[in-house]
Amino acid sequence: MEMNFYVLLLAALVPMIIGFVWYGPLFGNAWMKEMNFTKESLEGQNMIKIFVLSYIFSLLIAFFLQYIVIHQMGLFQTLINEPGFNEQTGEAYSYFEDFIANYGDRFRTFGHGVIHGVMSGLIFVLPVLSIIAMFEKKSFKYVAINAGYWIVTLALMGGIICQWF
Repeated sequence: MEMNFYVLLLAALVPMIIGFVWYGPLFGNAWMKEMNFTKESLEGQNMIKIFVLSYIFSLLIAFFLQYIVIHQMGLFQTLINEPGFNEQTGEAYSYFEDFIANYGDRFRTFGHGVIHGVMSGLIFVLPVLSIIAMFEKKSFKYVAINAGYWIVTLALMGGIICQWF
């Protein structure tokens, strides 16, 4: 299974691109109201630092997401510590090569990645954000804006990774 790490670098841009639109023209005013922010209160931040760190964190998300959207990674993870696997020799590596030759393209579509991205957003991110929001006394609207962002973002990241990684 050939890995294309450039796809992870590309997928890590998705949160920033979607965020620009989501927290800008789409829901920017509603989000600022829910956060009790004004345009003036957001000025004076070190945006370079924020964007660099955001990209690094997004890269970590992309790296993790590959294991969710690409089913063949489960076999890879199962066999990686078998004798000779890392040296590309031995019975386990031969089995892996044969398996990938026969089944390596299964469920490797953009749409399949989108499904897993949406599920990740709904089943993992939404509950996490909701728990935090309850303790921080945030509104349903706050949760909807932020969870919606992550569901759309993870869907696109998952699609990109599943299709082209």
